Amino acid sequence: MTCANRLCLAAAAAIIALSAGIAFGQDMRPGIRLHPDSRRPLDPDEEAKRKAVDDAYKSTMEKIPDQKKSNDPWGNVRSTTTSSKQR
Repeated sequence: MTCANRLCLAAAAAIIALSAGIAFGQDMRPGIRLHPDSRRPLDPDEEAKRKAVDDAYKSTMEKIPDQKKSNDPWGNVRSTTTSSKQR
């Protein structure tokens, strides 16, 4: 092998090693679970509080009237007056 080939091989090995080290650093730490399989049971006070919040949200959403949506995405851009002048 020539010196240039060895240098290219060493550079390629360094790139692979560095990228593997970065990927390893993003790995999850053992013992840290972001999405546990089982949820802890709620105590009755917390469950009642969540139910009250859900009921309040649902009653508020029922009070909001349905609005008819416009199908014209450029409706706010166009002017409402028409020009009688033509070029």
